[in-house]
This record gives sequence, C-alpha cells and structure tokens, in this order.
Amino acid sequence: GLPFYIVFGVVCGFAATLFSKALYWFEDQFERLPIDPMWWPAIGALGLGIIGYFVPRVLGVGYDTISDILTNRLSLTVLIAVLVFKSLALFVSLGSGTSGGLLAPMFMTSAALGAIFAIAVNRIFPGAHLEPAAFALVGMSAVFGAASRATFALIIFAFEITRDYNSVLPLMLVSVIAQGIALVYMRNSIMTEKLARRGLRVHNEYETDIFHQVNVEEVMDRNVPTVPASMLLSALAAQITQGEPRLRRHHALPILDAEERLVGIITRGDVLRALEQHVDPQTTVLEAGNSSPVVAYPDEALHAAVTRMLRNEVGRLLVVSRDTPGKLLGYLGRPGIMEARLRRVQEEHVREAGWLSRNKSDSEATSTLH
Repeated sequence: GLPFYIVFGVVCGFAATLFSKALYWFEDQFERLPIDPMWWPAIGALGLGIIGYFVPRVLGVGYDTISDILTNRLSLTVLIAVLVFKSLALFVSLGSGTSGGLLAPMFMTSAALGAIFAIAVNRIFPGAHLEPAAFALVGMSAVFGAASRATFALIIFAFEITRDYNSVLPLMLVSVIAQGIALVYMRNSIMTEKLARRGLRVHNEYETDIFHQVNVEEVMDRNVPTVPASMLLSALAAQITQGEPRLRRHHALPILDAEERLVGIITRGDVLRALEQHVDPQTTVLEAGNSSPVVAYPDEALHAAVTRMLRNEVGRLLVVSRDTPGKLLGYLGRPGIMEARLRRVQEEHVREAGWLSRNKSDSEATSTLH
C-alpha cells in the first residue's frame, strides 16, 4: 500500500493548506459584514445550529465519531457528511470569533478524509485492499501536523495511539510529504496565521543565530585608515572634500596618539557639525571627535558586538586588543555584519555537487585526459 500512501500524502498536504485558507477566508467574510462585531458569534451559532440539526455528528468534541472512523463503523456516505459539514461547522464557528479549538475537529475531518480515500481506492482498484482505519489514522497525523508545522509531534502521537510498529513507515511517509507541500503553499501555520494578520511575525524555523557563531575578528576590516590626534580638523575636512581614497570606505576614523594607541574616533558627522558651528581652525580632530569610543574585541561573538552597537546607538565599533590596551586591530561596520548574514544565506542555498554530479564530472575529466 505504500504507493497509495504517497498519493495520500499529497492529498493531505493540499488538504491542510485548503483547511487553513478556508478558515481565514470565513473570518474575512465576517469582517466584511456591515453589522457590529457583537453579532458575529450569534450568526456563527445560528449557522452551527442549522448544520447540527441536519448532521448531529458535527456537534460536540467528536471523540466518539473519531473512534467510529478508526474502527470502520461508518459508511462512505456518513464519512463524506462528517468531512464536509464538520469542516463547515468549524469554519463558521471560529470564523465568527467564537472561542474554540482545532485539534479534535481537524482529527475528525482528516480521519474521515483518510477513510474516504481508502474506500475510494478500493472501489477503483479492487485488488488494493487498503484498510480505511489505517488511512484514517495516518490522515489525522498528516493533515494536522502539516497545518500546524508539528509533524514530528503528530507522528509520535499517532504511534502512541496504536503502538503498532507497522504504522510508523506510512505515518512518516505521508506526514513528511504533506509537510513539504504545506511549506510551499502556506507562509504561516494555521496557529500563527492570525498573529501574522495582526502584524506579529512568528518565526517557524529552528536555527541557530549566525551572530552567535561568528567572532568579530572573522568579519572585521583589518585595513583601517587612521588619523593622528594632533591633526587639525580643517586638514581632515580638506581631505574628505578632495575625496581622499583612504577615507571613502569608512564614515568614521580612529584617532591614534603618538604611540599608536587608540584615543578617540571622529565621524563625518562630527566634522560637518564642527564646520557648521564655525569652530576654531586650530581645533584638532581629537577635540572635535569622541574621546570615549565604543569598542569591541576580536574574540567575542558578533552578537555581543551588534547588541553593543544598538544599545549605544552607533553604526560602527573599533576592535581593540584585550592584551594590549589601546591597540587598534580592526573596524566593525555594517558591511561586516552583512557579510556574516550573507554567509548563512550561502550555506542554506548554495548546494554542493551530489554523488551523480561528481561522478559525471570525474568521467568528463577522464575523457578529456584521454
């Protein structure tokens, strides 16, 4: 039955996507109603009551119905009714703003979907002999796992229900395929979509922060142009105006004393403010600049350095030695920080050649040599 489970995995992936989009589509329709939101739950309750009057199985938590599906006690007609009207009841209820959960209703509908799939395949291919209860169990795991981005948890959950080791392979196969499809067509999980609509983006991926993995010395600029502390401000302004090549790369320059020790920093903004205030032409760069620069150390994580930049509201840090106070080692600016982020992007998207590609390249190289 594994080929049919593969097809069912695709069905579950699209079912999870459709379920999430339909739920929030109903919510959008309620928001378009030209009435006070106070009446939305009443409309939802009326819709639920009408559906429940004709299909009583959609009312309540639904564990009894789930049990009946997992034990093959329901006919195809009842299964279709449960799938359609339980989904509709849930969309109307939650879309109207009424409090409620997703777990049990989605279990019921996805279990019905699995049983319907197995029964339909058995009628089309009489020799398939698929077990509706098995597909119902796998559907419960795959649809909700894909919609909520909790695939692994639902695989374990479904296995704990049955304790049947034969169910592990179909569970993993269908759930992973469904998850892959949902990742392509759903930007957010069914749980976080509402938060995203309110402007709160929830990061769904589990990954380490690249800033915690990279040290400052790996991305700092080691060729830093400096100015002596005795240099006149007017001379520096003239060099900036003339487009001195060594001053183009950085918007701030370290100030060194006669012993090549860091004593301050001056930015282009400092120079402009000094010129606007018509300071004394004999003013030195140290007097116009900042004599207490914010520094970083080469062996500390980039995360600590970036946090220090944010807290001090500066756009660059001078990197100094821990062992030799005042010894300038480098310059950390925005380009260095972006380089670290670019490294993570390249690691995630640039793929190495696979086994077949390597063998093909080796064959081509051998043919060229011959």
